[in-house]
Amino acid sequence: MVSGWWGFVQEEKGTLTPAPSQGEREGEQEAGWRWLFYRPLMSQVARLVDANAGRAREGLRVVEDVARFVLCDGALAGEFKSIRHGLQEAVGGLPIDRGVLLAWRDAAGDVGAASSTAGERSRADLSAIVAAAGGRVTEALRAIEEAAKVLGGDAVGVERLRYRAYDGCGAVERALGTGRAEQWRLCVLLTEALCVHQPWLRVAELAMDGGADCVQLREKTLETGELVERARALVALARPRGVRVVVNDRVDVALAAGADGVHVGQGDMGVRDVRRLAGNSLLVGVSTGSVEEARAAAAAGADYCGVGPMFVSTTKRKPRVAGVEYLRGYLGDGACARVPHLAIGGITPGNVGGLVEAGCRGVAVSSVVCGAVEPGEVCREILAGVGG
Repeated sequence: MVSGWWGFVQEEKGTLTPAPSQGEREGEQEAGWRWLFYRPLMSQVARLVDANAGRAREGLRVVEDVARFVLCDGALAGEFKSIRHGLQEAVGGLPIDRGVLLAWRDAAGDVGAASSTAGERSRADLSAIVAAAGGRVTEALRAIEEAAKVLGGDAVGVERLRYRAYDGCGAVERALGTGRAEQWRLCVLLTEALCVHQPWLRVAELAMDGGADCVQLREKTLETGELVERARALVALARPRGVRVVVNDRVDVALAAGADGVHVGQGDMGVRDVRRLAGNSLLVGVSTGSVEEARAAAAAGADYCGVGPMFVSTTKRKPRVAGVEYLRGYLGDGACARVPHLAIGGITPGNVGGLVEAGCRGVAVSSVVCGAVEPGEVCREILAGVGG
């Protein structure tokens, strides 16, 4: 406890009387008085609390607004609002009168106000904004927590707020994904067994020449070594053309081959586990069949969502066809719509127009291209329907 003198204020009477000893402080507190700490030279503590409370509130508001307006995540936004209110209560509960805090506020006299780095003057993306704001929040809360220990305030309560802020900021950053997500127009899923007229790699080449901007290697039965070799061959073919390569299911294969991403289904490894292995080096796509699944994928940080099935598919049997209504629901939900999508399932040049009318901007196809005599021509027909 810092030296100085203590005073007791009775709420009803508003009176303030000195109490020089610890024993008197405890006795008066037990009698229902609220004690306040004053000191002629307490500017160090008052300024520290006031400055860091302001810093924490600003940072919390930034992260809350990203959760609210970018992620459209009401639960996350509500958590940061709750932390802000908790901070207000914690600072209000410190034995420093607000008038004292305001009297010691002196932005012009802050020797650190003019100190800044180049990194503070620019941000690479939304994740960088959240990281910077989150860092300010947790650092400021730690400073207030330490001040509370000196003042005899609720340091434990501030510590709890700090840990909630750590978790919340991490959740917002994760939900933003890699920041490299793209809205592809046509992704072709490559499976050798479906390539009946051309070798699988030739189909890939023709699809790229036909305008496909993403290809996914989807082989469920190949040995790992063979799968890695195929993925590498696909990357070598695609990268000079600016086409993205995604590997179905296998994070290890995608990493070994230098692919752009990995795609997982509902029963596969989750987005967070993929990040634990690959960090942000891989784009992560997630298959979804409902708005609820899509919201969960978005919150986990998916870079794109497979949306379907739109129609009955001969490639992969599904017990339920989600249909165009699911696509409309996805695009009409703010939390989902911010994440790029690929409508999938039974899509052909003949039915893609109905999806586009519903707002679709990208599709994923397999057998209609892999099994075609002219894969590139089919890709061009689909893209003509997708437009834009």
